[in-house]
Amino acid sequence: MTQLVIGRYRVRTAQSGDDLHAAQALRHLAFFGFEGLDEDPFDEICTHILIEEVAGGRLVCCFRMLPLTRGTEINRSYSAQFYELSALQRYDGKMVEMGRFCILPDIKDPDILRLAWGAMTRYVDENDVEMLFGCSSFSGTDADSYLDAFAMLKERHLAPRRWLPRVKAPSVFRFAQKLRRRKPDARLAMSRMPPLLRTYLLMGGWVSDHAVVDRQLNTLHVFTGLEIKAIPATRKRLLRAVAL
Repeated sequence: MTQLVIGRYRVRTAQSGDDLHAAQALRHLAFFGFEGLDEDPFDEICTHILIEEVAGGRLVCCFRMLPLTRGTEINRSYSAQFYELSALQRYDGKMVEMGRFCILPDIKDPDILRLAWGAMTRYVDENDVEMLFGCSSFSGTDADSYLDAFAMLKERHLAPRRWLPRVKAPSVFRFAQKLRRRKPDARLAMSRMPPLLRTYLLMGGWVSDHAVVDRQLNTLHVFTGLEIKAIPATRKRLLRAVAL
């Protein structure tokens, strides 16, 4: 993917060990709150996307992508460590796992998320990708803080039964079961929804019926899928306007 420049930021693919090191450092700061390196074996097989300030080159956002030729490769993914994904093995199109998404703490510029999706849109179009998926994280492991958000996911955004991930992780919050009678407060639910997940949902994305309790990263996360053909035409035009 060629470099994309819009306003104060540029988006590019990591090209060197130094680029990967910078992404790992940003991830550690974003996930753990102090300096270090967040690294795992998946880094070696992923494409890493960097969003930097044009002036000075400061890294403000990064994420990684793992391309799969079809669903039979789903067990190669990071997500497969936490979710039983045998249903998605039947998926016959190209897939990309989007993971380790983070933004430099204390930066709230919405253009960064917009550019991230613009970069992803360009990648999807250039590679004929048919499904995006990954883990969308809520900060902390206290599910009670997000009951309205989980109730909204249960009511409006559960995965189609044919693709539904099953429980694999030892510690999960089965929100679809536990909150089946709870009616969400829509305003509160959206205010507690992670920005990346909110964007997935606006494009027609869906989630697992349970959240994994990840104490290593101090998060609750849900498996999230998005079939490209399900994205509304108006939103596709907006995304492609950024990606051009």
